[in-house]
Amino acid sequence: MPSRLSTDDSLNSTETSLLFILTPAGTRTKLSLTPQEAWDVTSAEERDGVRLTWHNWPSSRLEATRIVAPVAALYTPLKKIAGAPPPLTYDPIRCAGQGCAAVLNPFCQVDFRSKLWSCPFCLQRNHFPPHYAENISETNLPAELIPQYTTVEYELQSAPQAGPPAFVFVVDICVHDDELDELKDSLQQSLNLLPEDALVGLITYGTNIHVHELGFSECPKSFIFRGNKEYDAKRVQELLGLQVYANNQTGGSGQNSALGRFLCPAGECSFTFESILEELGKDPWPVPSDMRVARSTGSAISAATGLLEAAMARTGGRVMLFTGGPCTNGPGAIVGRAKTEDMRSHTDLAKNQAPMYKGACEYYDKIAKRTSGAQHVVDIFACSLDQVGMLEMKVMSEKSGGLMVLGDSFGQSVFKESLRRVFRRTPEGEQDAGSMAMGFAATLECMTSREFKVQGCIGPCASLNKAAGNVSETAIGQGNTNAWSLGGIDPSTTLAIYFEITNPGQNPLPQHKRRYIQFVTKYQHSSGKIRLRSTTLCGPWHSDPNNVAPIKCSFDQEAAAVILARLAVHRSETEEVSDILRWIDRSLIRLCAKFAEYQADQPNSFRLSPEFSIYPQFVFHLRRSQFLQLFNSSPDESTYYRSVLLRESTTNSLVMLQPSLLSYSFNAPPQPVLLDSQSVRQDTILLLDTFFHVVVFHGETIAAWREAKYQEQAEHEAFRALLAAPQADSQSIMDSRFPVPRYIVCDQNKSESRFLMAKLNPSVTHNSTDSGGGQAIFTDDVSLRVFMEHLMKLAVQS
Repeated sequence: MPSRLSTDDSLNSTETSLLFILTPAGTRTKLSLTPQEAWDVTSAEERDGVRLTWHNWPSSRLEATRIVAPVAALYTPLKKIAGAPPPLTYDPIRCAGQGCAAVLNPFCQVDFRSKLWSCPFCLQRNHFPPHYAENISETNLPAELIPQYTTVEYELQSAPQAGPPAFVFVVDICVHDDELDELKDSLQQSLNLLPEDALVGLITYGTNIHVHELGFSECPKSFIFRGNKEYDAKRVQELLGLQVYANNQTGGSGQNSALGRFLCPAGECSFTFESILEELGKDPWPVPSDMRVARSTGSAISAATGLLEAAMARTGGRVMLFTGGPCTNGPGAIVGRAKTEDMRSHTDLAKNQAPMYKGACEYYDKIAKRTSGAQHVVDIFACSLDQVGMLEMKVMSEKSGGLMVLGDSFGQSVFKESLRRVFRRTPEGEQDAGSMAMGFAATLECMTSREFKVQGCIGPCASLNKAAGNVSETAIGQGNTNAWSLGGIDPSTTLAIYFEITNPGQNPLPQHKRRYIQFVTKYQHSSGKIRLRSTTLCGPWHSDPNNVAPIKCSFDQEAAAVILARLAVHRSETEEVSDILRWIDRSLIRLCAKFAEYQADQPNSFRLSPEFSIYPQFVFHLRRSQFLQLFNSSPDESTYYRSVLLRESTTNSLVMLQPSLLSYSFNAPPQPVLLDSQSVRQDTILLLDTFFHVVVFHGETIAAWREAKYQEQAEHEAFRALLAAPQADSQSIMDSRFPVPRYIVCDQNKSESRFLMAKLNPSVTHNSTDSGGGQAIFTDDVSLRVFMEHLMKLAVQS
């Protein structure tokens, strides 16, 4: 987008501390962007944190059904925007139109003479307040009207400042002693990473639940709850003897006796917290050898939720659950205590033979409604070689914007490093440097112009049931609303919002008509201040059904692949995987039949334009991915993979769908290669990044040289450098990622090489006559080439 500011522009703060920016005279008579300015894919993501599946939209409901791929947006509310103004320290101006309340933005038409602005969403004309009207002119604009600032953030002055956020650690003490020691060590380190004023609580649980009084430093003191009951906020208040005053609506005011006793500032209670952890031992209740431990996870979470509800309703708080096994005692149990009773499998769930599954899901769903209603977050850190019930518990994290980490052991870097990164701060030199890189108690509202409506949202959110005029009758994900509770958000939290074009075909839109979308995110900053971020988008309509070229050129195949994957994963909760695969195949065939160039019934004439060329490849890998294929994964693992896909950014989601593969050899510098079995060579090293795993794979010859220790000899310095290069690159990948991936080093034809081989396109199999130099994969899966042949054949059928 061309800059409209000259190099000598300066900032001018008025008495009302509005951010006005001087602009060269005569450069701006209309506060609007041309379609070309508003339409660049990369700049839209960098400027606003948004990716749209289509940038040029068909102008009628009928034409929208014919383009097959959904009309949708991927929005990252806390995306770091380069060049954005600092948070504006005043409240936004909002439209007074009935049911509108859109925020003032660069696409509003401004009449500088009469000091009026027109809302592009409802067309209402609004007066500027006096402090704007006195200063505003064509050459002196508030920041929110500058064309570049389609995303602005406000620090609300009218909203009361909330107290510091609270972190309640809920710790499973039914694990083995060495696991408990690793967990205690990580918790002590994480306490040192919290801000001094952040509130901390500690609950430990096994057969019973211990709520520790951190404000009592003379000796360890805790209140014991029975592990076979559910606890609401009122019951927790009674059992802990809390006084909650009627006028204490926000918590954090000091009137609530939970603060200072069970929730204390990290800087004040660190000694008591660490003393309790040091003395913490394994659950003392005896366990017969043929029985599982009595683990009361469900009760412990309800007690922690009740504590936060009683102390800090509707202000920032996180329940951080650390569990090492399945809940076996009390509400939320997913398996009986007798070891003869097996954990539920995919087959059991399909055949309805998991007797405790439904009850556990209903219980955790009830807790999810409590936490999202109080705007609190539930994080789940599960480390166990067996399943822990992630499938049943996921709803608590997904509806509250919580994090999920799944590992084998509390001693693994997957857990230890991931926990450290939860508390990471904004780096020095950036806006808000030193503050925690997370937001609390967040909500998102979506405004649209009149020609289309909101179908719903798929991602870490819960519906706020706001049935506004722009809500579609067809629901997708969290539908029948245009506003959602997000709970906890961080810079990578990404939501998929789906739209339905409702304009009837017999009512063509005029050529100059534009569509508008506005996302308004309100959240509590880690400093306690309430912030509001407004992102406004403008784009063109296309009205000629006989000319699809403008729509075709505006397709974002990467965003479309992620949107499709989210929709498929969402449908997998209620539909059979085989039905979803058929639906994906039909959608791809229809899309190619619509936009490819070909002659009827001649597959050899089939050509896809660059905008569509790698989309079938993404679909091919999605069909084979762990998000849809359940073979060789437990229900917990499938749940974990799917939940992470539903919250991550577009770039990270694409790595999950189609992992990246780098090749290292003596013949060439490191280079990306096809995710194909032909890329496996005996004299190369491959680096595979699947998002969840980072795999360094040594070819047979390289592995033999390494075992012979050639790298330790001075004359083989090049070989030593070759071995070191993928390790350094894999470290840089892992340093920037959450959750931390599992790091695997393996050799060709050894057992752990399966992590690589399972992801490769099987172009060479045990049935192939010519290996082409690659490694044969023992599979009956079709290769990408066969998949594309079938696609071309079906797409060109007359």
